[in-house]
Amino acid sequence: MNFDTARDTPRTPHGSSDDPDVLDFSANTNSHVPEGTEAAYRDAFEAARTYPAEPPAAYRRAAAEYGGCDPQEVIPTPGGLAAIRLAIDLAVDPGDSVAVPYPSFGEYAREIRLQGGEPAFVPQAEILETDPAGHALAVVCNPNNPTGNAYDDGDLRAFAADCRAAGTPLLVDEAFLEFTGRSSLAGEPGVIVARSLTKLFGLPGIRAGFAVAIDEWREALANARRTWNLGAPALAVGAHCMRQSGFVAETRDRVASERERMREVLSDAGYDVHPSESPFLLLNVVDRGVDAVVDGAADAGIAVRDATTFRGLDSHVRVAVRTPAENDRLLEVLRAL
Repeated sequence: MNFDTARDTPRTPHGSSDDPDVLDFSANTNSHVPEGTEAAYRDAFEAARTYPAEPPAAYRRAAAEYGGCDPQEVIPTPGGLAAIRLAIDLAVDPGDSVAVPYPSFGEYAREIRLQGGEPAFVPQAEILETDPAGHALAVVCNPNNPTGNAYDDGDLRAFAADCRAAGTPLLVDEAFLEFTGRSSLAGEPGVIVARSLTKLFGLPGIRAGFAVAIDEWREALANARRTWNLGAPALAVGAHCMRQSGFVAETRDRVASERERMREVLSDAGYDVHPSESPFLLLNVVDRGVDAVVDGAADAGIAVRDATTFRGLDSHVRVAVRTPAENDRLLEVLRAL
């Protein structure tokens, strides 16, 4: 990264509202947190008066159990985005091409450009059919944001094998994977997995996540990681949350049930709903208009995500899956628009 590149690379728009009077469906984070999380945060105060253990062994053990890997393969990061930046920073040099899906998380392209690389955009439905040869890195978001669809495990592992054969590392963003019950690609040679605790545990302000890699990528990521890059509260809360397997299972079931109910109601109301295994739904609102839906929801005190900021989408909004009562309110408003 250099001065001119950073100066000329703008920020990427995201969802979420900080207005306490707004019912926020624009951010795709859990509306619940695991029991005991606040106590874990408060108990971390004394630990915060000294530097965290380096490396943070307890956090790595919890992440390994949560992510299905060995603790030595875990590289702690302050959120999934930090894991993504770390991988791209190591893989991409000025002038490099990177295979990037679209529509998908806008930070991939931004981080690539910050390193002087060039995103080679591929439709997200076709990303696993891309020839990785000639790319410095390939990126997959599984499940994909904002569309919500997950990839077949066999197809994904076959693509990882193609990347290995081409000598191209593969970055897999699994920020929403735990909502699906699908297997992680953690431990695959040549694959860097990025995991986030923001979405599932409803804690975007904690900034806790991790990367998983083996072989030379593990060594490079571990050495490049900043010392003490997670504070004591993030380490304590993250480790606590990742051990709450009952909360994870309950959340997955609740979100799946509510997502299907919302899909049925919205489809009956004339919305074109994209298939999803994630805690959100992408709606094509071409007949109503994006502005009409976004503004109409805002008039009712509800924030929905204008998805036209995602590359390739020009008539879409994204809505999160929240509690049944909150979802009822959203459905009432959207049906009336």
